[in-house]
Amino acid sequence: MSFQPRLASAALRCFSTSVRAQAHVSHIGGKPIQFPPTVTLKPTSTELQIVGPLGTTAVPLHPFVKLDFPKENVLTVAVEDSDIKVQRQMWGTTRTLIFNAITGMTEGFTVPLYLVGVGYRAALEEDPRGTTDGGNGKRLHMKLGYSHSVFVPIPTHIKAEVPSPTKIVLSCTDKHLLGLFAAKIRGYRKPEPYKGKGIFVGDETIRIKSVKKK
Repeated sequence: MSFQPRLASAALRCFSTSVRAQAHVSHIGGKPIQFPPTVTLKPTSTELQIVGPLGTTAVPLHPFVKLDFPKENVLTVAVEDSDIKVQRQMWGTTRTLIFNAITGMTEGFTVPLYLVGVGYRAALEEDPRGTTDGGNGKRLHMKLGYSHSVFVPIPTHIKAEVPSPTKIVLSCTDKHLLGLFAAKIRGYRKPEPYKGKGIFVGDETIRIKSVKKK
């Protein structure tokens, strides 16, 4: 009579142990990274240098991050002890940073911005200040419903195109820097929820609110 409860208790303890073990595996960090032959990876003790057709960049590495090349053009990322929270968190983060850097050095990143509103317009023109303040000599001239025009210099690491007066296309090899500059432009006229006007990044949408009537 007392034998069956002990079996059930042992099975329960075994199941709980397996669950805890799986919780310490990073689903993102554990995925191998396949990179094209045109990319060269040069790991050091502090960073991973990535050389591709579009340039060179580097991803900082923590001392506990371990890189391995099990096969040709395949990179795996691991950490010394996944039971430690910081290492477990940086495992997936480091893998994502390396993957984005490889993509940036081979294909680059592109994001469109849409100007929605009556009279909203954008144009790309020469910057009279030239390359001062870190610009590349070009600037965006935008009309966003204000009494004045908005001028935004284009940084050297960003490529901007204006295929139509209401669309801006930004390109960069660094996904983080591209997102920061896109957010800066969006900040000049954030989308508002009543008339749906503003600068929208990518496939961004907002829920239109109804005006409260007295």
